Amino acid sequence: MSAPRPPALPRALPGDVRLPPPAPLARRVWKHPRLMHYNRLAALVVAVNLAVLAVLQARDAVDAHTLGRLALADFALAVVIRQQHVINLLFRIAVAAPLHWPLGIRWALGKVYHFGGLHVGGALAGTVLFLAQTAALAAERAPGPVLAVSCLLVALLAVVVVTALPPVRGRHHDLFERTHRFGGWAALCLFWAQLLLSLRAEGQSPVSDPGVWVLAAVTFSVVLPWLRLRRVPVRIERPSAHVAIAHFDHGETPFAGSSTAISRSPLTEWHSFANVPAPGRTGFRLTVSRAGDWTGAFIDDLPSHVWVKGVTTAGVANVETLFRKVVYVATGSGIGPCLPHLLAAEVPSRLVWAARSPRTTYGDALVDEILAVQPDAVVWDTSGNGKPDMVRLAYAAYRDFGAEAVICISNKRLTWRVVHGLERLGIPAYGAIWDS
Repeated sequence: MSAPRPPALPRALPGDVRLPPPAPLARRVWKHPRLMHYNRLAALVVAVNLAVLAVLQARDAVDAHTLGRLALADFALAVVIRQQHVINLLFRIAVAAPLHWPLGIRWALGKVYHFGGLHVGGALAGTVLFLAQTAALAAERAPGPVLAVSCLLVALLAVVVVTALPPVRGRHHDLFERTHRFGGWAALCLFWAQLLLSLRAEGQSPVSDPGVWVLAAVTFSVVLPWLRLRRVPVRIERPSAHVAIAHFDHGETPFAGSSTAISRSPLTEWHSFANVPAPGRTGFRLTVSRAGDWTGAFIDDLPSHVWVKGVTTAGVANVETLFRKVVYVATGSGIGPCLPHLLAAEVPSRLVWAARSPRTTYGDALVDEILAVQPDAVVWDTSGNGKPDMVRLAYAAYRDFGAEAVICISNKRLTWRVVHGLERLGIPAYGAIWDS
């Protein structure tokens, strides 16, 4: 007797859905990608720095010491805002808003994951201010050791900033990641050296200087995730040559929508994946799809152990609780970050998923698990139907389901197309911004 055939995939919505007319020009301009919250936050940090400098200049209080403390405050913001515990706190505060609040307020709070704009603004402002401090130290004829360390630090900061520029980061991501990590550690050591040498030259006690305590807090923030570095076992199944599903059960069951960074070489390269816990079961899963050298090697050479560090961290999909109903839009392995929310069913949701041969690529077990909780899901098989217009599919699901927001998990190009395409129609939409 032949084995029973798995249930067929739901029929996808037609791709000829009419979109509503675009929002007024002012809203379309405000929702332009160049003006997204991320860039607004970066601009806000720069504006605050300029305002503080203007006030200090009016009081004739701008000198090397003041510039150095302002630079240190900016770098502290840049580092601490990326700390995992701080990220989780920001999400908890943002999603605490009750559902009876106006949609416009909840819409804005959902952009909490754009906090990276504060990181960029602080890093850029701090670099410029530290350059200005170094110039002021030279003009004031500071002691040779102080000036030498300052110049070395300026050069190092310039390298870190250049490698973090989007064109460089996109083409040489491994270089960006290693420069940020090792360059950041080296810069932290040089900051300590520069600050202590300056205080010694000024005859001040380190204990009484607030800069020392700020730098101590930054150091603690950097070190804290590494205190939880550990090597853990992993069991991996490979439903196809494109995907590996990694199972973890080392005493931690993360919350739905969080992510875990894993590595096979902890000092060189880390990759974050969405955690997929199953209700009522310990442990969690990660879905790793072939998207580059590291993921390809992971799938082809399945490890028995990997490294993890820090704590699980909230991700973009955690903003779902700000809305009464949401639509999840995913392509390919983007289903991974959506799955824990679909399984938890904390918020009524509708799934739109486009993938190449879903059952062949991801396995019957995973697809059946999805359909069990999302029987009305819109599933588009790109191998037979071609690539759909995801904006139209997302809008149709949003309209028919009566949702308040759309969350998109896909590649960079498509995520931006869906998110900004819907936002310009006046629909709250969210998706990763690839800022790290």
